[in-house]
Amino acid sequence: MRVIIQRVKSSQVEIDDQIVGKIGCGLNLLVGIADTDTEAELDWMARKCLELRLFPDSAGDTGRWNKSVQDIGGELLVVSQFTLYGDCRKGRRPSFDRAAAPERAEIFYDKFVEKLRQSGLKVETGLFGAMMQVSIDNDGPVTLVLERIGVNCDFII
Repeated sequence: MRVIIQRVKSSQVEIDDQIVGKIGCGLNLLVGIADTDTEAELDWMARKCLELRLFPDSAGDTGRWNKSVQDIGGELLVVSQFTLYGDCRKGRRPSFDRAAAPERAEIFYDKFVEKLRQSGLKVETGLFGAMMQVSIDNDGPVTLVLERIGVNCDFII
């Protein structure tokens, strides 16, 4: 499982000029599900996204990041993005062989969103499989790549 986690001032997703998800201060999560992912990866990733300390103690503070999205009562926008598993090493067209099949990926994506919602924070989403326009007002900018490879996975990056 791969997640691009971005600290944002605001973020939103539009489909056909309609806003379907919108947040203020918090985290924008671009989520890719691998064909080898299990519940263990979902649990780890949800916990990591909620507990990772990416926010300073107070607004305008440029010191250490001591607070998580939970600590600040932030919001989460979760967007499915199978292209995170695009392999561009060969040829001129990416291969998406490592991405989970859409039917399986959607089930895992929905479970991931539900795990985040259990935190009590506001969690908004895009629409799985749709062509979306994502607007991100990145704060910092702070952007990190989180990855959790299944224990039974033979492929290691």
